[in-house]
Amino acid sequence: MKKTIPPPIANKKPKELSIHNDTRVDNYYWLNDKENPEVIDYLNAENAYTKQVMKHTEGFQKELFEEMKGRIKEDDTTVPYKLNGYWYITRYETGKDYPIYIRKKDTLDAAEELLFDCNMMAEGLAYFNLGSISISPDNTLASFSTDILGRRQYTLRIKNLITEEIYPDEILNTTGGSTWANDSKTLFYSMKEEVTLRSFKIFKHKLHTDSKKDIEVFHEKDETFNTFVYKTKSKKYIVIGSSSTLTSEYRFVNADTPDGSFKIFQKRTRELDYSIAHYNDSFYIIANCDGATNFKLLKTQENLTEKKYWKDVIPHRDHVLIEDIEIFKDYLVVNERENGLNNLRIMSWNDQEDYYLPFDSETYTAYIGNNPDFDSNVLRYGFNSLTSPSAVIDYNFKTKQSEVMKEQEVLGGKFRKENYISKRIWATARDGAKVPMSLVYRKDTKLDGSSPLLQYGYGSYGSTIDPSFSSLRLSLLDRGFIYAIAHVRGGEYLGRPWYEKGKLLFKKNTFYDFIDCSKHLIQEKYTSNQHLYAYGGSAGGMLMGAIVNMNPELYHGIIAAVPFVDVVTTMLDDSIPLTTGEYDEWGNPNEIEYYNCMKSYSPYDNVIDNEYPNMLITTGLHDSQVQYWEPAKWVAKLRDLKKDSNKLLLHTDMDAGHGGASGRFESLKEVALEYAFLLDLEGIHC
Repeated sequence: MKKTIPPPIANKKPKELSIHNDTRVDNYYWLNDKENPEVIDYLNAENAYTKQVMKHTEGFQKELFEEMKGRIKEDDTTVPYKLNGYWYITRYETGKDYPIYIRKKDTLDAAEELLFDCNMMAEGLAYFNLGSISISPDNTLASFSTDILGRRQYTLRIKNLITEEIYPDEILNTTGGSTWANDSKTLFYSMKEEVTLRSFKIFKHKLHTDSKKDIEVFHEKDETFNTFVYKTKSKKYIVIGSSSTLTSEYRFVNADTPDGSFKIFQKRTRELDYSIAHYNDSFYIIANCDGATNFKLLKTQENLTEKKYWKDVIPHRDHVLIEDIEIFKDYLVVNERENGLNNLRIMSWNDQEDYYLPFDSETYTAYIGNNPDFDSNVLRYGFNSLTSPSAVIDYNFKTKQSEVMKEQEVLGGKFRKENYISKRIWATARDGAKVPMSLVYRKDTKLDGSSPLLQYGYGSYGSTIDPSFSSLRLSLLDRGFIYAIAHVRGGEYLGRPWYEKGKLLFKKNTFYDFIDCSKHLIQEKYTSNQHLYAYGGSAGGMLMGAIVNMNPELYHGIIAAVPFVDVVTTMLDDSIPLTTGEYDEWGNPNEIEYYNCMKSYSPYDNVIDNEYPNMLITTGLHDSQVQYWEPAKWVAKLRDLKKDSNKLLLHTDMDAGHGGASGRFESLKEVALEYAFLLDLEGIHC
């Protein structure tokens, strides 16, 4: 008889948390101190328990890992792009986990210059991430940033690309991004607060000077805002942006005179959200002004930037969301979304042309790619779908011809697009809203209620989860799983109002939509509650926590990755990274109306003595976005209260942060664990 392994039991140390004449008792508040050896011991015990419970799947996990890795081309190269006379390429080599960055001057036949070999840079490190690279206008220098902890606190350095010398200039605790002025001697970058990790200051660094003497050029004092800096594609201006969930503000200076004073573009106005791009003697603005919920495109002269001077270029449309623009010398490209679908609109500056690129599917993803060359006659864009691997496509404005520069290779010889079906279906939510879902499955999958189905959702920050291809997902589809994306409110799949109805006091719509999608999938016999699984990460992990409190009987298993589940306590602690900037998303619980709303759905606060589905919960010890203690506390409370014998597993990556393990293939081990968890629950072990 197999020995039963008892799960770790966290000690209860009651702490009273009181506000608004309401007291919550948190028995596991103590877990938020990772300097406490008892906390580390508990996390290690949970890891050991997960490993033992899943031990019988270890061989299968290795098989899944090799299977997924085997579909990925190891010796791979990105499609080159040209910038300021150089072709830039990222290369992966067989047996290596990290990218290699190179460039070639003038032509692709030129000798390659090595910029960065991340495999060498990562040697001896448990975690490594090269954040960003910024090339100086004279092509001789590269500012670059590295994170060796996974907490997204980057160290910024400068490399001489001619001599390969890395200068002693070293700047700690940055966001990772930086941009050069046109003199190739002045570098602008953003700094993080030490505790909250909010991006709050912009500094100016002069080459070969002590970074401790760097000049502060902007201080964002509003704790609900973050700040950032970039150069316009026209190369004329350095722009400093400040943004919160609902409001933004920009200021700019000529990139030829980096020591000049920044001018405010349009001062911040509550709920005025705008972004800017420069072309010729004008700025183009995407903004939600004058009731433009789905945004509109405007323009203004570069010396008259206040809102009162803005003129409509593309007026607001109720059913079309403007997401982004790309400016070229002769053309403007607008990324729009209508009825959930991406559209790329091509408009010539001379007003002679205005048309859309043709896409004929209901489950595709199209997006503007990397187009740094202002003078180019070619638009680079990406396209994929649930059944079509990612393609990089160049569209020539003059010839109207498209060329597929590269399509993702799916190795192994088994994948055929025609063996899979993708489609979009609609569920009716409890308030009558029609909620779209994107589905994919093999042609031979049974649709009689007996097939396992993995339902994915996010639904926060207006972030849209488009239906995109995954070669990893084939390991589920080929074993009989159906995969469904629920495009719930809180995202912008159906435009900005779709987001507005899934945030703040309407947040529960996100959870209700997901649950109602689940019920629809069961009702239409795509699956049953014995075979329905749900997956969400970060804010999507909160979604998982909410649905298992509300309707645990619908799901046989849940995976919650880096889940944001201790909503009330976190949002009341403004020392935690991201908290203050989140008030416009979730509400400020210092106000009783938002406190009561949050408390009504916060997964951790609503765990009760109930039966819960099988659950796998993952986190990273160094996570700066959702602190590790949220899932740890959640698991501890679930263990204490749940009235079932289903699996409850917590896996903490002790070396990583919010994004999981670094390295190209190391992260596949986490996916293999998740897939093995699901497949094991279905009795599938090969």
